[in-house]
Amino acid sequence: MTNAPKFTTLGCRLNAYETEAMKELSRQAGLQNAVVVNTCAVTAEAVRKARQEIRKLRRDNPDAPIIVTGCAAQTEPETFAAMEEVTQVIGNTEKMQPETWQRMARGPDFIGATEKVLVDDIMSVTETASHLIDGFGTRSRAYVQVQNGCDHRCTFCIIPYGRGNSRSVPAGVVVDQIKRLVDKGFNEVVLTGVDLTSWGADLPATPKLGDLVMRILKLVPDLRRLRISSIDSIEVDENLMQAIATESRLMPHLHLSLQHGDDMILKRMKRRHLRDDAIRFVEDARRLRPDMTFGADIIAGFPTETDAHFANSLKLVTECDLTWLHVFPYSKREGTPAAKIPSQVNGSVIKERAAQLRAAGDAQVDRHLAAQVGRQHSVLMENPHMGRTEQFTEVSFAVPQTEGALIATQITGRTATQLVA
Repeated sequence: MTNAPKFTTLGCRLNAYETEAMKELSRQAGLQNAVVVNTCAVTAEAVRKARQEIRKLRRDNPDAPIIVTGCAAQTEPETFAAMEEVTQVIGNTEKMQPETWQRMARGPDFIGATEKVLVDDIMSVTETASHLIDGFGTRSRAYVQVQNGCDHRCTFCIIPYGRGNSRSVPAGVVVDQIKRLVDKGFNEVVLTGVDLTSWGADLPATPKLGDLVMRILKLVPDLRRLRISSIDSIEVDENLMQAIATESRLMPHLHLSLQHGDDMILKRMKRRHLRDDAIRFVEDARRLRPDMTFGADIIAGFPTETDAHFANSLKLVTECDLTWLHVFPYSKREGTPAAKIPSQVNGSVIKERAAQLRAAGDAQVDRHLAAQVGRQHSVLMENPHMGRTEQFTEVSFAVPQTEGALIATQITGRTATQLVA
């Protein structure tokens, strides 16, 4: 008896997207009885969790080949090749190539028999893989990868070495995919990428992300909601600001890659914005779209961070009126410049600062929820009892609704984490 491969995804939404593509590639190749782990490399802790997950999967699947891929496999293939539980290590480019899966489908004895590590130089990759898939996500929301890789070299980040340099999916290809998704009944599409605001820099005429957004909204008039995932606010172009101001189908929710609130730490991180740039962008966007809400990534305990530096990050949460925080306790990542900075912050201090940021984030969520009670919202149902507003806030319904439907409703109450309709 044969079984389809089992997939485990660690890390970001883009990894989840690519896992869906790998499922299709493995199905087409006829791969059976294998375990595939799509890893994350964003922190040293992420790599540790990947190794832990691999050992658990070996205990649960004692006879199946274990194939390890993803960013951690790309950046440190030798770490995983040295694990006796691992049969094959494949890189981020190789995992999107049909021939890789065809090779592994020849049988469990063939996987890893010639080369245990199949990881090429990711920096030599100049095109996005042609692995576009239709319909990843819930039945209500689909995710579309429009960009991969990153040209920037923030001192804390290993991801460019796992993803390669920035490369974009041409606008026409993106529009055609979104048309297919709308035809399948999806009411919302989310644009995803590693460095989304760099989209277009490698394409003819170097279009900007705002050009892509305007083109999608113009050429796919039946698309009800378009959402953008994480962006770098310093790279936002005029057309994107124009879309924020004029396009109601562009959702009023942006997640910002801020990372810190102190100028000295931002410079040491090699970020391209300063504190005032972040505040100005948020103010400009809210002036154009008063209902705009923001999330943000913030790192606690970056090397050399003093109490005064940290206080500026904490103040930024309220000064930008951030609602949805992703707080990352700094984790020393070998292979990055930040790991070589001598003034590393004590682990217990990092933990305490991260807790303060999360508490500030919880207070912001509380304010946001309280402000929505009594208001009208359009809610996209993710399951019969839960959907999300335009600002991505969860709404619970006592009476079952149709999954995937857009429901116009009044918010009647709230819990600690959700609105109630």
